[in-house]
Amino acid sequence: MIMFDYLFETSWEVCNRVGGIYTVLSTKSQTLQKLYKDRVFFIGPDLWTADNESPFFQCSMPVAQGASDKKKGVKTPLDDWAAQVVMPFGLAVRVGRWNVPGQPIAVLVDFNPLYEHKNELYAEMWDRFGVDSLHAYGDYDEGCAFAWAAALVIESIVAWLGERAGRLVAHFDEWTTGMGLLYVKSHLPQVATVFTTHATSIGRSICGNGKPLYDYMTGYNGDQMSWELNMVSKHSLEKAAAHAADAFTTVSEVTARECEQLLERRPLVTPNGFEGSFVPKGKAYDAKRQAARERLMAVARALSGVDYAPDTLLVATSGRLEVRNKGIDAYLDALNVTRTALEKRGSRRRVLAFVLVPSWTAGPRPDLRRALATRMTTGLPVAQYTHDLHPGFDDPILAKMRALGFDNNPNDPLHVVYVPCYLNGNDGVIDLPYYDVLCGLDLTLFPSYYEPWGYTPLESVAFGVPTVTTTLSGFGQWVLHAIGSKPADSGVSVIHRSDSNYHNTVHALAVRITEFLEQDDQRLATLQRKARATAAKASWKHFINHYLEAYRQTLEEK
Repeated sequence: MIMFDYLFETSWEVCNRVGGIYTVLSTKSQTLQKLYKDRVFFIGPDLWTADNESPFFQCSMPVAQGASDKKKGVKTPLDDWAAQVVMPFGLAVRVGRWNVPGQPIAVLVDFNPLYEHKNELYAEMWDRFGVDSLHAYGDYDEGCAFAWAAALVIESIVAWLGERAGRLVAHFDEWTTGMGLLYVKSHLPQVATVFTTHATSIGRSICGNGKPLYDYMTGYNGDQMSWELNMVSKHSLEKAAAHAADAFTTVSEVTARECEQLLERRPLVTPNGFEGSFVPKGKAYDAKRQAARERLMAVARALSGVDYAPDTLLVATSGRLEVRNKGIDAYLDALNVTRTALEKRGSRRRVLAFVLVPSWTAGPRPDLRRALATRMTTGLPVAQYTHDLHPGFDDPILAKMRALGFDNNPNDPLHVVYVPCYLNGNDGVIDLPYYDVLCGLDLTLFPSYYEPWGYTPLESVAFGVPTVTTTLSGFGQWVLHAIGSKPADSGVSVIHRSDSNYHNTVHALAVRITEFLEQDDQRLATLQRKARATAAKASWKHFINHYLEAYRQTLEEK
């Protein structure tokens, strides 16, 4: 049943890959296109230049006179609007399609002209909604300028549609778009609004500052904590958007409890799905797996000088550079425990562990690139990381690796390689996209402390790689509820984690790694099959219904 005529969805990560929200929207878009062909408009920031164009966006207008067919653009129903629109404040917009499966319509807006007018917006939002922008710093102005620009785009398109507009929904993701929702609420009362918090700004800050979130949850007051942690403006905006929206949603039950306590409104739960079309099948998958394993071991060999056997156990973690929140500290400590255990008892197989976490890199290591080009097998003096870090930057992952003594000595049964860059296929060392690298792994571990959903373990099982997550992740809780606690049934091991059981978490991770070393091929194939089955149950064709229910309820409010 059609519940809306047009849907606008706004996010900083539309055609702009930064983190997990990009995966949410880019995978969800294909399902929405199937259901509502070209009636869903994604709005994102235009951060690109002619010399640095977005690889994720194809403009509907020709790039230049005599451009090749590949560059001549695509057609969209918004082309006529884009050709005639005169945006306020001199804002520039581009219409095209997002280069992801489904090819949804995308509008990119250059929001820079709004900076000089920001005080007008902040004053209005203080008067109407009590948003405190006085204490803003960092990326607050940037997020608000973009959100306001996106709202002006929606306002312009709605006016252009006129009587054709019908039932309209505007969906805003994360605090960075909150100002846009509040503007639409004030100026376009006919448009139903949805606000999704993927992780509360104050909850993330509580965890990032080393405070116990879960054991003390009912004792926290979001407003009070925002003053203590210097998060007043972001929290004020997020809370105002959550309360003003016709429908407020979040991605998991664990985050719903957080929202209810810190933002003081209970959200609907709209879990994040995945799109199976991203995953290669059959021989194509086998080829990518083989290529990834060869490349990963070649890089490690160039670093350490060790010739890794084909049956080397390849494990990894990945995600944002949040050492505590993402459980990177627990992962490294577990590898250290595993190494000690293997040294004591011996092991036929070696473990090669990767940390795939982008940091502040200065580029690929020249000595490593030379070693790879010449197939040098003597190893390098520094064997722990693939890309140089900026001078003076005290990288917390590298510091912990050094403290634990991960030198990748040839006699060590477990080696650790830090890859501190975005795996976009052109990093200068690995030169494979993240999903291709994922194909080559045997096991992934994501022992998160703060993980509202957990796309990394879901992506892992979608690619047939068994994974480990925790009870503090939304995905981990969903697995326990939907499938059960036995890894043999899901390909997912869900480790109990709390504010006070860090050492137990580390031990449980080490046990999972050593157990995997002992798996035979038949058992591993079963776990891989179960992992894919779990991903199928978490696909968008099932989870999109949660969003459609939110849209239905939103429109009923109008």
